[in-house]
Amino acid sequence: MTALSLESRSPVLAATKFCGLAFAAVIAFLPLAACSDETKAVLHTATGNYTFNVEVVDTDATRAKGLMFRQELPKDDGMLFDFLTERNTSFWMQNTFIPLDMIFIGADGTVKTIHENARPFDTTPIPSQVPVRYVLEIAGGRSDEIGLKVGDTFEHDRIKK
Repeated sequence: MTALSLESRSPVLAATKFCGLAFAAVIAFLPLAACSDETKAVLHTATGNYTFNVEVVDTDATRAKGLMFRQELPKDDGMLFDFLTERNTSFWMQNTFIPLDMIFIGADGTVKTIHENARPFDTTPIPSQVPVRYVLEIAGGRSDEIGLKVGDTFEHDRIKK
């Protein structure tokens, strides 16, 4: 003879226990629902608003690797480099197989400078020219396609509104 648990003998107790666990799970995960979606970013230009799926890199190790060794980058994807504070920065294309546009962005989301179609494998430094907090790398030529200009705005959950 096997012992029966209290829940198996009383459906009301089993339902109460289940509801309690479900409620606890909702409460535990509620803060995550309020979290931002860091994989989405929007460039606002005179020709429209363009949403990109972005991978955020914000450590020295992840920023150093960047998009190196990637064989492709879909036109609506990109990589967002967050330096956590504004600073002058410089990029290069070592071990990068695809042409990229580099969009240098201030902490307030304003596009400061744009470098279009950086050449694959080119080790010539590409400077920000001014202090920036973010650099968005997207497929080469895409900035021109969407009509991106200096002074346009970038929207992402990391930018304080």
